[in-house]
Amino acid sequence: MNLELDGKVALVTGGSIGIGYAVAEALAAEGAMVAICARDERRLEEAVGKIQGAAKRKVIGIRADVTRADDLRELVARTEQAFHGIDILVNNAGTGSAEKIEDASDEKWYRYWDLHVMAAVRLARLCAPVMRARGGGVIVNTASICAKQPLDYEPIYNVTKAALVMLSKCMANELIAHNIRVNTVSPGLIRTPDWDKTAAIVAKQKGISSDAYLEGIAKENAPIGRFATPAELAKLYCFLCSPLASYCVGSNYYVDGGWLKVAE
Repeated sequence: MNLELDGKVALVTGGSIGIGYAVAEALAAEGAMVAICARDERRLEEAVGKIQGAAKRKVIGIRADVTRADDLRELVARTEQAFHGIDILVNNAGTGSAEKIEDASDEKWYRYWDLHVMAAVRLARLCAPVMRARGGGVIVNTASICAKQPLDYEPIYNVTKAALVMLSKCMANELIAHNIRVNTVSPGLIRTPDWDKTAAIVAKQKGISSDAYLEGIAKENAPIGRFATPAELAKLYCFLCSPLASYCVGSNYYVDGGWLKVAE
């Protein structure tokens, strides 16, 4: 299937690792020109090198902390400068939290609010005029199954991802008048480096292997009985970014192997 992404310009946040890396790699393989951002410059350079190896067009990396408004302005400006426009924005940067509501500080709440919500607000505000001038565009926001089905050890993550889902719906209603489509992806169990890091710690405590720990998590939670790879998930992002998904507006797509316990 030709996704008609050749020559499109995509900006992917959190693109040096995990889901963001897989999405950037998949878009580049489809012929998009891709800019990725991350805080770790070394990892960013390594990611660009790997993605460029299989890309059809240019890939660039821009160091940016998405919780900082100044960094986001520079990120968009440099992407425009390199590619003369932006057609696709994937708001993916984010991470899990670990706390109890009673113990979590205001500072931690605000930090995650900036990371998961305000980064998406600010980037949409910066990119929408650029997309509008090009006749339209696409925004895909990475939320989580935890926005609907919370995990008890990360209330801040759950709440901020739930807010991102509602933000996406509001964005979609507002921006479709300018031919800018907004959708959300809510992943379930995706085998990212964050999961591997957690598994190594917990598995050591339990006296089992990391793979055995993750296999147990998957069998306990997902009817499919396994984690997905980031590359599997990235295929949905590519479709949603494609003109072929022209009637997909304001929806939240669960990719969870059946983990969600209620009908949507």
